[in-house]
Amino acid sequence: MAKIVIIGGGVAGLSAGIHARKNGHQVMIFERQKTAGGNLTGWKRKGYTIDNCIHWLTGTNPRTEHYRIWQDLGAFEDDEVYYPNSLYTCEAQGQRLSLYADLERLEREMLAVSPDDQKEIFAFTKGVRAVQAYMGIGGKQYDQKASLLTMLAQFPCLVKYYGMSTQDLAKRFSHPLLQKFMLCMLGRKFTSLAFLVAVATFCGKNGGIPQGGSPEMAKKIAKRFKSLGGELLLGKEAVKIHTLKNQAIEVELSDGTRETADYFVCACDTKITFDRLLGRKPPRALRAQYADPNMPLFSAYHAAFACDISDVNFRGDFMFPLPWQYQKLLKTPYLILREFSHEPSFAPAGKTVLQTLTFCNEKTAREWIALRENKTAYRQKKRELAEALSTAICEKFPQMRGKLQCLDVWTPATYHRYTGSEAGAFMSFLLPKNKLPVPLPTAIPGLQNVLLATQWQQAPGGLPTAATLGKQAADLIEKKERARAFISSLLPSAKRKPRPV
Repeated sequence: MAKIVIIGGGVAGLSAGIHARKNGHQVMIFERQKTAGGNLTGWKRKGYTIDNCIHWLTGTNPRTEHYRIWQDLGAFEDDEVYYPNSLYTCEAQGQRLSLYADLERLEREMLAVSPDDQKEIFAFTKGVRAVQAYMGIGGKQYDQKASLLTMLAQFPCLVKYYGMSTQDLAKRFSHPLLQKFMLCMLGRKFTSLAFLVAVATFCGKNGGIPQGGSPEMAKKIAKRFKSLGGELLLGKEAVKIHTLKNQAIEVELSDGTRETADYFVCACDTKITFDRLLGRKPPRALRAQYADPNMPLFSAYHAAFACDISDVNFRGDFMFPLPWQYQKLLKTPYLILREFSHEPSFAPAGKTVLQTLTFCNEKTAREWIALRENKTAYRQKKRELAEALSTAICEKFPQMRGKLQCLDVWTPATYHRYTGSEAGAFMSFLLPKNKLPVPLPTAIPGLQNVLLATQWQQAPGGLPTAATLGKQAADLIEKKERARAFISSLLPSAKRKPRPV
């Protein structure tokens, strides 16, 4: 049995800890915040629950590998998953189109919007079905996997989308609403293949919403780790990993205490890992991603409102164009507005929570982080933001006038403060065209017993990526331990070496 110290109690760290405990190892997780979960979090304001993270969760279909990982983590039970009829609704020029869970219905609605785009619509839905079959969630029961021959036959179709950005994809359609529909989920610069994967996932019953949202899911995963005998130490910030030659020997905490271990797993922001904890350059492949202009960082700012109307006239996310007078302040041509009618516990009876999400680039994110140094100016900017958002929402939905109350505003500076992310990024890098989401190695060159477990290893990051890479780190430790035990078994007892740390 090895002793493992994990730095970071987000999804990646908890996943690494759970799988390491299942392998029989002693595990300690140090998390600097008072709650575990990292970005998988939410909070209370004035009797309302604000959900920071989950809009939908990849891995709710039992046919998928992600589902098996979530089950290992105790994230949800099957009867605790809500499957909305649509993921988002997009509006352009007074017309609406929703991303329906029923792919055939989506195809019909797209054709009704623009019969002239029939060729591209059929090509698009064919590509979505090809992705579903590749993922093993195809067919009427979302459980069919394509044969190798079928995959090879469909390969040219998918390569086409791999080589296009979402903006390239949008330009293939003539109707403004279909163009906006292709852009409003991921923006203009993502690979269009990522959009096809998102649609295939949601339409393959693989993108449900666990009951209780982000805060409840985080509690369940942390509970699972502790139930296996793991030690979760909250409010404990790691500041330095001390090394000797090619081995880490101990981690130093902000309170001056130190902890030794056989392995150290860095499940925090990679800038913190290398700049602060290790004091060394990141691996070349990771440095290349940070330097790649086609893989920029991104963040978002948000506002949450108490709404005195329990039933608004849309479901899920609604994306609508903003009047020009709001675009300069909000730095976006359209607004993403989300309702939570599927979570009645999030609001008092007869009311609901509305949340806005506005993506921003790294430059804007860093401006928010710098602004927070002046607390007065920062609070004033948030008030201006809340007022503009409230007015824009009420202009779009006049029935909400006088019925909205701002609960909270959070920004890239919030993510920077909470997770340590340098540019306030809550995911990792943008995934551009001609790029596949191939994970970077878990091992760190030059250090035999320090491993990475973080969404930053694979663009564009996210919860499933974090959970997968946490498991990968635990699996690598188990592999190392079995190899060490095997070699030790071949040696006479007098020649067996103790652990190097």
